[in-house]
Amino acid sequence: MTKTPLRVLAAMSGGVDSAVAAARAAEAGHDVTGVHLALSANPQSFRTGARGCCTIEDSRDARRAADVIGIPFYVWDLAERFREDVVDDFVAEYEAGRTPNPCLRCNEKIKFAALLDKALALGFDAVCTGHYATVVLNEDGTRELHRASDMAKDQSYVLGVLDEKQLAHAMFPLGDTLTTKDEIRAEAERRGLAVAKKPDSHDICFIADGDTQGFLAARLGKAEGDIVDEAGTKVGTHEGAYGFTIGQRKGLRIGHPAADGKPRYVLDISPVNNTVTVGPAEALDVTALTAIKPRWCGTAPEGPGRYTAQLRAHGGETPVSAELEDGELRVVFDEPVRGVAPGQAIVLYDGTRVVGSATIAATTRRTTATTSVTTSA
Repeated sequence: MTKTPLRVLAAMSGGVDSAVAAARAAEAGHDVTGVHLALSANPQSFRTGARGCCTIEDSRDARRAADVIGIPFYVWDLAERFREDVVDDFVAEYEAGRTPNPCLRCNEKIKFAALLDKALALGFDAVCTGHYATVVLNEDGTRELHRASDMAKDQSYVLGVLDEKQLAHAMFPLGDTLTTKDEIRAEAERRGLAVAKKPDSHDICFIADGDTQGFLAARLGKAEGDIVDEAGTKVGTHEGAYGFTIGQRKGLRIGHPAADGKPRYVLDISPVNNTVTVGPAEALDVTALTAIKPRWCGTAPEGPGRYTAQLRAHGGETPVSAELEDGELRVVFDEPVRGVAPGQAIVLYDGTRVVGSATIAATTRRTTATTSVTTSA
């Protein structure tokens, strides 16, 4: 954190991480104002266990935390923007046979676009969140996004959509401290924050019961189609191709086993003819991919380069070669990877530094031709 006091807008979800982040920013001498984003048009009164967010309970928890910290607090209604940019996009992507990450979309479109734009217009210098990541200020004034000091809690993957301008106004007070989640909770308790023992939210925040397939079915309706093997032979039926993801094994409802007796996995999803293709695990091996809509956390790289890549929020790193060609990112993996689906984000790293991210549009598999699903702009 810079030594010069800043006007900081602290996004307070009602959870322990954002509350401690706001408290640390205030303790560092910054002029902090707390804001809770009302992202649901019809918030529920209470959470369902650790699922969901944006409830009335969350808003009240955030307000109580702000009172204890001693900072002003407001609730901003961004429900319509959230529905358009995150929820509707999520449904449209699944309908098109892709697998989106709504957390990246929320960070890109809501927390560091809609919220940041409004904050800057009101004269704030930075937006503070409880994400575990680190912003490094270089001697030349440029900024870099790096992994959190504690890799076990690192959230830089879902922040890979931020550009240098957004990083210039981002503050992550939890990212550069080697503290466990238990220690964060202990700190919250020492500060008198009632959210110290509140469970973390998980899964998709706007699907409180965790039933993604039911959520999509309610919006897209049931559409019976075929499940086929690699040869095109029908092996089962489904009630909507949108209910599947590439790499999925459970819930396929295939009536009879494969000839070799091995499990089958979803290999491809075709929304055009509402068909889901299944096959053996080895058919999931991806050797290369093409990704579109790249966003760079700084200057775009020039020419081919060596990086590590992360393909999901809680996934590991894998070595790759990557190059930007005609606005698209071409990536080749050193070793085949599985569970890669169009619509997902790939985030490139140079050591701990986040180079940038892009949306996967097509994959090349070791045992099959290219699987391609065009991602909307």
